[in-house]
Amino acid sequence: MNNKPDQFRGDDDGTGRPKYSGGVLSFSLSKTFASFKNPLYRLYYLSMVGHWSSLNMQMLARNLLVYRINASGAILGVLALAGAIPMIIAAPIGGVLADRIQKKNIIQIGQVLSIVVSLATTLVIVFGYLGPEHPESWWVLVVSAALQGGVMGFMMPSRAAIISEIVGPEQLMNAISLNNMGMNAFRIISPALAGFLVDLVDFWVVYAVMTVMIVFSTVCIMLVPPTSAPKDSGGANPVNEMIEGWRYIRREKTILLLLIFTVSATVLGMPYIHILPMFTEDILKVSATGMGVLQTISGVGAIVGSVILASLMNRRRGIILLLSGLVLGVTLIGFAFSSLWYLSLFLVIFIGMGSTIQTALGNSLIQFYSDAAYRGRVMSFFMLGFGLSNLGGFFAGIIAEGIGAPLSVGSLAGVLLIMTLMLLAWSPKLRRLD
Repeated sequence: MNNKPDQFRGDDDGTGRPKYSGGVLSFSLSKTFASFKNPLYRLYYLSMVGHWSSLNMQMLARNLLVYRINASGAILGVLALAGAIPMIIAAPIGGVLADRIQKKNIIQIGQVLSIVVSLATTLVIVFGYLGPEHPESWWVLVVSAALQGGVMGFMMPSRAAIISEIVGPEQLMNAISLNNMGMNAFRIISPALAGFLVDLVDFWVVYAVMTVMIVFSTVCIMLVPPTSAPKDSGGANPVNEMIEGWRYIRREKTILLLLIFTVSATVLGMPYIHILPMFTEDILKVSATGMGVLQTISGVGAIVGSVILASLMNRRRGIILLLSGLVLGVTLIGFAFSSLWYLSLFLVIFIGMGSTIQTALGNSLIQFYSDAAYRGRVMSFFMLGFGLSNLGGFFAGIIAEGIGAPLSVGSLAGVLLIMTLMLLAWSPKLRRLD
């Protein structure tokens, strides 16, 4: 069931020497970059770098462009909704496919579709239709968000589940933590670069660079050999396989608890990013470069969180997961009501740290406790959290239009804080999880 063999618990660092274990955190700095010894993981990592750097640039460019075309929180919400619905629909299908066929093939198809969407958006901007001069043109960004959301839902269960096939269960948390470290390194670079390019040239340059990065990512994943034999579905109905995956999750209470917390934390904690232009343009009064700097500083905190996770042993991970939810909730409330630039910069460090630890640790724990036969479908439910966070972004935008961005973000963060405190108090199973 959910009790993993002792060799997956990690009681030494591979040399026979005991690890340092103290209190909640147990570290072994010698294992921080262990997964990089695997050449296949290095290829996967490079592919991830290209993919996520383009997504971070897209998040800034798309939200800022639509806000400059039509300065409306509601339109920002619609943009988030457009990405949410296709992602929510596609994620379960992507999960079933991830358990049936080669995961790298699914990733390749998704990446090629992403290239098409990014290149098409670039051309629409270059030809002069998409921009503030055409207030009606925001629909193009809604369509691109919908297409990208569907691609993400289709592809991401495979991108998440393939890691365990590349590195194995013993290095899974380390590999996922390093994966998040790379993602967050480009959260430092990509938004700042995107904001700088917008101010220096125009939005089309950002989309052109994004397209090049996705091409690079696609080439890298093509070089990864097949990681597992495709499963013989025996003609099983895909819908029945989805239902079977859900029944498995319901049986495995540890996985169910982890999914409830991680998905809820993502839905409540991440919508602020969708209405960030309302903070930077209207409250903090900074340029596109300033918005990029804000996301960059958040990436610094995320890097710190990733390094901490990569160095952690497989002990007391449940309590660390819950503590990350507390950090995220408290700092989001502070950020929501801050009108001071430097205070906001300070707070987003801890927002980045809390969100990264919560997401990466939740990801690794869910995969660690999932049977291989169900892992793709289980990860599709995990990925639903990102689709639902876009849905949360829709509601955050609508609420912000009515009562303001601070109350919108602050209320969602307050719910996250209350939920985490309740789990800390009344869920010993999650609190004591290794």
